[in-house]
Amino acid sequence: MPPLSTAPEPTLPNLSHLEEIFSGEGDGAVGPVRSPGWQSDVSPQGLTVTLIADYTFPVRAWLPSAAIVALLGDFDVTAGAARTTISRLMRRGVLEGSRQGRYSSYRLTREATVDLWSGASSIATFTTQPESWDGRWTLIAFSVPEQESTRRRALRTALRWRGFAPLYDALWVSPHPLTLKGRIEVADLARGAVTVFRARQEELDTEADRSPVQAWDLPGITEHYRAFIDRWSGLLAHISADRVTGADAVRARTEVMHAYRHFPILDPLLPIGLLPPGWPRSRAREVCVAVYDGLPQPAQDHVRSVTTRFARPHPDIRAHTIAGMSAGIGHS
Repeated sequence: MPPLSTAPEPTLPNLSHLEEIFSGEGDGAVGPVRSPGWQSDVSPQGLTVTLIADYTFPVRAWLPSAAIVALLGDFDVTAGAARTTISRLMRRGVLEGSRQGRYSSYRLTREATVDLWSGASSIATFTTQPESWDGRWTLIAFSVPEQESTRRRALRTALRWRGFAPLYDALWVSPHPLTLKGRIEVADLARGAVTVFRARQEELDTEADRSPVQAWDLPGITEHYRAFIDRWSGLLAHISADRVTGADAVRARTEVMHAYRHFPILDPLLPIGLLPPGWPRSRAREVCVAVYDGLPQPAQDHVRSVTTRFARPHPDIRAHTIAGMSAGIGHS
């Protein structure tokens, strides 16, 4: 049995709201954007949020509507689709607008900025490997009526963000204790129909004995990591040689971050003794940092250049880095 641990609980993303911000639900006629950095399509809304957040934290700098449309054009989003996306993000409370004469500008709302910065910090620090574990599991059993599908989905999303996975239909497990914020959120979403345990597994001498580790598809998670590493590691030599500039630099940073942000929901930060040898999390982070932190200057220069076509130069538009987000630099 692993030794008892007195170390603090690993930092886990606690942002079920983050998925709502990036969600493409309600895009209507605006189709998805194919991203080579991830195995699925990227919604124009998610792409827009990532792009704007990357260069406007923490002051919520305004970006001209025409600049946002032009930047999205680098991702093959049509001008009409870009304007529709901006309008939808306005209605959802992610963006707010300002108009001067015939010209409109947009920025992230304060509420969206708080959620996005918290999510970015959690994603940037998503590398802590628990060095020890007390051998106990947190189990959450809940019952939500079928007709309350929205609440059930919100509860499951919140549990995913906190590193839980379904061992059985309504029994979710994690090796980590539930934080105070987590207890409040789960209790609010389940509205009393929930029970939380912290216990050790009693192993049965039978083939029917199911380990809590089986709640996670570790081979599948490994495949996602490998695909990410294979896709982005090929760009590193070009970055080192300063051959990635302009719109290419913006695209690379936006797509690599949009892809990497899925891993906190996929990878539950299981204790090292429960993981297969050669777990690729550290290598994936190394590749992400090398791409994202390797291109801030050319990407920033391009975003500022595009913006100045439609408005005066804005010094608050600047590229952030994973290293900076991990240290809380730029947060206010």
